[in-house]
Amino acid sequence: MNHTTHQVELDELDDLLDDDTPDVPQEDEKEIAINYVAADTLKRFHKSDKFVRGLCGPFGSGKSVGCCLEIIFRANRQRRAPDGIRYSRWVVIRNSYRELQDTTIKTWHDWFPEAMGDWREGTLTHTLKFNDVHLEVMFRALDRPDDVKKLLSLEVTGAWINEAKEVPKAILDGVQGRVGRYPSKRKGGASWFGVIMDTNLMDVDHWWYRIFEEERPLTWEVFKQPSGMAENAENIENLPPGYYNNLLVGHDQQWIDVYVHGKYGFIMDGKPVHPNFHTSNHVATTELEVEPRAQIYAGIDFGRTPAITFAQKVNGQWRFLSEVCTQNMGATQFSKEVNKHINENYRDLEFAEITGDPAGEQKSQVDDNTPFDILWNNGIMASPAFTNDVTIRRETLGNLLLMNNMSGEPCILISPRCKTLIKGLAGGFKYKRVQVTGDEKYKDEPDKGIYSHVCEAAEYLLLGAGEDSSVTGPVGNSKIDYSATNQQVV
Repeated sequence: MNHTTHQVELDELDDLLDDDTPDVPQEDEKEIAINYVAADTLKRFHKSDKFVRGLCGPFGSGKSVGCCLEIIFRANRQRRAPDGIRYSRWVVIRNSYRELQDTTIKTWHDWFPEAMGDWREGTLTHTLKFNDVHLEVMFRALDRPDDVKKLLSLEVTGAWINEAKEVPKAILDGVQGRVGRYPSKRKGGASWFGVIMDTNLMDVDHWWYRIFEEERPLTWEVFKQPSGMAENAENIENLPPGYYNNLLVGHDQQWIDVYVHGKYGFIMDGKPVHPNFHTSNHVATTELEVEPRAQIYAGIDFGRTPAITFAQKVNGQWRFLSEVCTQNMGATQFSKEVNKHINENYRDLEFAEITGDPAGEQKSQVDDNTPFDILWNNGIMASPAFTNDVTIRRETLGNLLLMNNMSGEPCILISPRCKTLIKGLAGGFKYKRVQVTGDEKYKDEPDKGIYSHVCEAAEYLLLGAGEDSSVTGPVGNSKIDYSATNQQVV
């Protein structure tokens, strides 16, 4: 095999990184040559021997190519087996088969064509034999159950997770136990083994952020590429002229921050239920303090993902202070979580109203208790909102998002503590796009999930406080005295 499309041979790869990296033995016959110049971030990425390495940056910054070459570098540095061969095996993981075929495999074959070795379409495996290297690269998608099952039984040297933001943490957890299993000890064992990952950045509640930015384990390392607009932007020489300037047009700031500047951020896909919300205007720069002289209001949405929000009205401004968002939780456990939160944050403060979704008056199929009964029996004096009318709820919050108080400040201000509420209002609570040609169309009902519940909890809070008068008029809010009708409270 003598592939000569590229120009730099393997004995020069280490020179591209730095002089203090191990040299490839000079006596090896060279059978593969590539043309790759590592940018500064990639140089540091290639030189690191950490068990898990993450590479992140903007669009077009050469992340995937760098990971492809990292596989070759490691294969070329693997210690020889007794028969003189450097054996290694890698698995390359992508979130879906379509993405794997359209992007990951195409990038790999752009550098290492099918004819360069033995490419098996049926198993998506590329075997390369060059110099004294014997390298197997297996490509696996996560949307095929059989592939996921096989992934967790592989024995490999290393793993590359491409576009890691789309991959569940459980896959990363599982694959960590599969690396370092090849080659076997009788073939010399793995000189290095571990996991490499590349990605555009994501929201701060993603597992990537939690581990790389908060937990920072000693055996993990993250490598961040500069903004595409920075003077030291990487891979510019391989991009069309004006590539990043063109991406600045027609996108909101969140999108630009993530895909052009390589920052953490939340990308909206769909039509927001509350388009009047703007992070720059409605989110406080620092955590909001509780005003001890102001009453506390709360709003609750039920279901198997119940949520509650807490707020105060100070000088005509609704200040949302905190939230409790849950998943797959019944009313009894939810009541315990709410009580714990209240004791930790609002002990000895006066509650004016705790208002919930009127659907919470429906009795359980197991017994005669309603979610409101359970809340009352746990000391949470919640009442149903006077209406569940979607238009009234949406417009009540929507109107306040457009208004300022007498001091010129927004009537809605949200503490950074309310992470899920902020992301919900920023677009997580949305009408999903309908896949049709022509004009953009969206579903009539919002997408249900963790973002919808906390946003609707905020809507119920405002209904309970009588803020619907801007929509219904002064007689619209006919609150129910739940304490007078509930006969099961003890």
